[in-house]
Amino acid sequence: MKLISPILFRSLLLWSLLVPAVRAAEGNTAIQSAPRDPAWVQRHEGFVEIAKQGGVDVLFLGDSITDFWRNRGKAVWETNFASLKAANFGISGDRTQHVLWRMEHGELDGIKPKVVVLMIGTNNTGKERDGVTVRNQPPEVIEGVTAVVKGLRAKLPETKILLLAIFPRGQKDDPVREQLKEINTAIAKLDDGKFVRFLDLNQKFLEPDGTLSTEVMPDLLHPSEKGYQIWAGAIKEPLAELLK
Repeated sequence: MKLISPILFRSLLLWSLLVPAVRAAEGNTAIQSAPRDPAWVQRHEGFVEIAKQGGVDVLFLGDSITDFWRNRGKAVWETNFASLKAANFGISGDRTQHVLWRMEHGELDGIKPKVVVLMIGTNNTGKERDGVTVRNQPPEVIEGVTAVVKGLRAKLPETKILLLAIFPRGQKDDPVREQLKEINTAIAKLDDGKFVRFLDLNQKFLEPDGTLSTEVMPDLLHPSEKGYQIWAGAIKEPLAELLK
């Protein structure tokens, strides 16, 4: 496994120590590009190597929901996307600021995908693991998703973006549901009718009464294999249109 450089490691360590002070001073963290831990950087560097090799026509970019195409959704991926020269650049736990950093540090260099399938922002909502500290408010998450879309447009001006609404999560009375609704309503406006297409698949995952079935999302967040089948089936035609 490739090791990160000592200089980068020291920089990451210093960054981690400064996070509390920086968070308080910098305002909206969702738009401040930032790395995570050294193991995360190694995963990022693996994506950079894939990008250097080129040959990617469809790029999936996001957090654990995208990342888990590698396990829960593996068979569905092989059936639906492998033949499209698709690459998965999803990393579990990522927020908008982490995707921004990855984009700025080589993951888009060397590739010119025809389409980027993007879903990001769910990890910016809710609270930290302490159960007290609020992550980002919806307006901040909206800014974060917007920054990612603008970054993609700047880096890949000929690439089309299939921007997905953040998937539903939790029980139907979970406050995060309302946050996601606000975010999705706002980012839908990023659809420009040409390079950015917004697609909301949420009703396909929900029961008629608004609940999430554990058959589709066992932990009420990450899709099961059936959930990935629903996802793949729902984007098949829109993706084909964007690839023309």
